[in-house]
Amino acid sequence: MSKLWRGLVRAGSLGALGLTAHTALNLRRLRVPENDPAQVAERVSVLLPVRDEAARVTGCLESLLEQIRVPDLEILVMDDGSSDGTADLVRSIAGADPRVRVLTAPELPAGWLGKPAACQALAEAATGSVLVFVDADVRLAPHAVAAAVQLLRCSGLQLVSPYPRQIALTLPERLVQPLLQWSWLTTLPLGLAERSGRPSLGAANGQFLVVDAQTYRRSGGHGAPQVRAAVLDDVALLRSVKAAGGRGGVVDGTALATCRMYEDWEQLSEGYTKSLWSAFGSSAGAGAVITGLGLVYLVPPLAALGGSLTGLGGYLAAVAGRYAVAERTGGRSLPDSLGHPASIVIFGWLTARSLAARRRGELVWRGRPLAAATAAASPKVR
Repeated sequence: MSKLWRGLVRAGSLGALGLTAHTALNLRRLRVPENDPAQVAERVSVLLPVRDEAARVTGCLESLLEQIRVPDLEILVMDDGSSDGTADLVRSIAGADPRVRVLTAPELPAGWLGKPAACQALAEAATGSVLVFVDADVRLAPHAVAAAVQLLRCSGLQLVSPYPRQIALTLPERLVQPLLQWSWLTTLPLGLAERSGRPSLGAANGQFLVVDAQTYRRSGGHGAPQVRAAVLDDVALLRSVKAAGGRGGVVDGTALATCRMYEDWEQLSEGYTKSLWSAFGSSAGAGAVITGLGLVYLVPPLAALGGSLTGLGGYLAAVAGRYAVAERTGGRSLPDSLGHPASIVIFGWLTARSLAARRRGELVWRGRPLAAATAAASPKVR
């Protein structure tokens, strides 16, 4: 074993140990909503953008209609050019329930992506003092909205993003989806992220996102220049809220919501291909992150295969971190945590695929090209 390789193994193993220690600290700091929230005393607007969601929207809408302890609730559904009868299905499920209104999205403005435009139109139609954005593949527990609103008000934050428990059934899902919670619990200092206005310090998930309506409008909402063409509009919205003087971030949504984003490898790879290119700010940033992940989570297990005890220690530290996150967030801890190196390899490949697709101008989502997003990220536009 060369001196350079031994140094890399030592550095990677120490990095894995340090990041797992940080994960443990974050798990203690992570805000947890109440399981028995008080009745909400203000009007709440639940906003659901949909585009060809006939296969998913039933469970979501039914869970919204079962929300308790929110007596003044409106549910606005924005049909964004669906061609599969989504709007009619929503109307049939809602029946004569006065809380539900189905709206039709206006023509997509130039320079906007579809989802931010639909969310902005929903927010403009909303009358609540709290806005709750939900995706069609999310299923909420009956107390979810009340608990999230209570946490928003009691925490002094202006935006909270209760991260849903991610449902992963097939092997590709089990390898990749747990990285969602693991990534921010491992790398993001949660306490500092809530207090800091720095754009780089923040995580959010648009699957279930709760924001004070006044702060949302003051920040420009989804109509803010940095949000309207963002593929990761949830993170962009949090940054916009911070820029307007607000504070917020992720909280534990394990007991509040579940989400199955993708059901097979094709859906998963397409979904990450359309978004990962924008997750790290630039190609150089993506390269730096993937290189760092490789050093910390691939070098030690490779060394362990060659008999290195230091490498084995680094691998076990990484597994411990992944295991702890899975146990806390309702994931499958074993044997999935043991495959963490494979997860990192797949994540790196998906990131490279996304960057290549962006360079070739091949990014498409829900039948719409993502030209607005790539143009907004171009240095020439900035």
